[in-house]
Amino acid sequence: MRVHLVDGTYELFRYHFSPGNRDPEHGAARGVVHSMLQLIDDGATHVGVATDQVIESFRNELWPGYKTGEGVPPELMGQFPLVEEALAAAGFCVWPMVEHEADDALGAAARKAALDLNVEQVLICTPDKDLAQCVTADGRIVQYDRRQQKLIDHDGVVDKFGVLPESIPDYLALVGDTADGFPGLPGWGARSTATVLSHYRHLENIPDAVGQWEVSVRGSAKLAATLSENRELALLFRTVATIADDAPTFDRLDELRWMGPTSEFPELMGRMGGEHLIERAEKSKARIGQD
Repeated sequence: MRVHLVDGTYELFRYHFSPGNRDPEHGAARGVVHSMLQLIDDGATHVGVATDQVIESFRNELWPGYKTGEGVPPELMGQFPLVEEALAAAGFCVWPMVEHEADDALGAAARKAALDLNVEQVLICTPDKDLAQCVTADGRIVQYDRRQQKLIDHDGVVDKFGVLPESIPDYLALVGDTADGFPGLPGWGARSTATVLSHYRHLENIPDAVGQWEVSVRGSAKLAATLSENRELALLFRTVATIADDAPTFDRLDELRWMGPTSEFPELMGRMGGEHLIERAEKSKARIGQD
């Protein structure tokens, strides 16, 4: 059994800003439903979708500059409850996050699903670099970029970032994440950060004095001084970048099994201009009934 965990927020943004979207009020939500049905047609059986019902999270209390809903088009914000309702009506397990973020739900669900011996592999379907920290060495948890049809396993994370998955929060703490709204530390770029963390793995293992470093990095004296002066800030950024395992998701793995749309689906799709998805969902249901 393979479990597919989908970043619904990413999917909603992707479809909203798609050049082919000519319906700013409903088009993105319809696109996500279509995408999830395509996932079923491609062979997925157990699917969970996480969304950011509220863009803000507990991280905004940790770091005042953390991302908010500011600048998100109102017609896009208005589709978050709509896509959650539509996905649930389509028969998918949906986790709308309020205190946590969709990333937290994906990570928490992945780790929980991987504990089940019946699960061969968990695919976290998002290109978001934050989720790279959840990828495991045994291949049971991987990332999957559906748009590029690219699987990112343990070696793929190392190839991309130069550090182990467990070091991704430390990596982001140093280089920053402009999308999430925290800057990292001055001077710490991707290459220097990867070189240092590939050796020390975590922030607390990096010595304050550059003379104690066991790796050679250009500008190391300045980097060491910056880290020494801002270590507490770096640790805060690492906390901000760390996936929270306590996000609410599922109790039983069987909750993720797709069994077809609910009786509310046709009426909702009619209101959303998604009549073509009604027949599509029924065909997908008939197909899994024959498997």
